[in-house]
Amino acid sequence: FDPRHYLGTHCYGLPKTGPHRLRFLLESVKDLRETLKRKGSTLVVRKGKPEDVVCDLITQLGSVTAVVFHEEVREIL
Repeated sequence: FDPRHYLGTHCYGLPKTGPHRLRFLLESVKDLRETLKRKGSTLVVRKGKPEDVVCDLITQLGSVTAVVFHEEVREIL
């Protein structure tokens, strides 16, 4: 969870993630973790800036051969 997603927007200061969206995200992550556990896997969840968290996780795991990500689409004003 990237803390920057829970700050106000740069245009109007409105929250990027309100309480309903946050509840949906948390329930979705919980459901995904439970589904993966039933299949013999797991889900790693971290809070922090992805550029820091991913680097720390790679170092911790030690045997990572690839990292895949997507970049957030930003509005063009």
